[in-house]
Amino acid sequence: MRPKFAWKLRSRSLQLGERTLVMGIVNVTPDSFSDGGQFFEPQRAVAHAINLLADGADILDIGGESTRPGSRPVGADEEKRRVLPVIEGILRQAPGTVISVDTYKASIAHCALAAGAEIVNDVSGFTWDETMRPLLAKERGGCVLMHTRGRPDEWQSLPRLPAEEVVPVVLNDLRRTSELAMIAGIARDRIVLDPGFGFGKRRDENFPLLAQLGELHKLGFPILSGTSRKSFVAKSADADSPLAGTLATVTASILQGAHVVRVHDVKPTVETVRVADAILSARKPSESARETA
Repeated sequence: MRPKFAWKLRSRSLQLGERTLVMGIVNVTPDSFSDGGQFFEPQRAVAHAINLLADGADILDIGGESTRPGSRPVGADEEKRRVLPVIEGILRQAPGTVISVDTYKASIAHCALAAGAEIVNDVSGFTWDETMRPLLAKERGGCVLMHTRGRPDEWQSLPRLPAEEVVPVVLNDLRRTSELAMIAGIARDRIVLDPGFGFGKRRDENFPLLAQLGELHKLGFPILSGTSRKSFVAKSADADSPLAGTLATVTASILQGAHVVRVHDVKPTVETVRVADAILSARKPSESARETA
């Protein structure tokens, strides 16, 4: 039905596939697309993180640089100043929390893992910093390898993808980047793949990817889906709040076999996940076989 994996992290393993894990987002930035500035101060970010844990988050993803379209890069020193106190503060209040650091810089990943993070979530798929792959091979933390087309300042000028080409492009690119990661020495059981909704994909290009997310199982890795508050969801829902649209995409992701969902609104997502998991577990094996054939 949904492949099962043991995801090896820095100091432990997470079982993936029995139920969907919820990754709560903590943006320690002044300019993120939906909550920029809300949790920029370390104390507020830590308090928010603790609330997400109380709401049922299995993993916390801490990010210190926005990757919204048109965003400007943040220097490594500033990014460290933003994320390290938050990681340390969370672990002081809630020892044992599974923390992911959202960064494409190897120097930030190194410091975060040393501070107690278990996972490195790299939106570039280890392609924007040539030292990321060797670092992860050495440090042996868990990692999320995401698909992106170009950089944020290039997304508006990228050529459009026909609907029938979206999944093949993502599938082929993820195959290549995951192979490069393993050649560099990153063990297969440490890697989770993220198709990168919104990252170099225009609004309508995201829906074929969501509808056929299960195709990524061909690559043999767990799948993380990050659709929360993305513009393609909000614009399609045509609503003041993107929550309902986000929960619809979370459900669709799970029914396509996603193992982890990355969200801002943890409590309603946890409730949605319980129902979506129950639906997934009730499906007949023949139904899944037809969809993945």
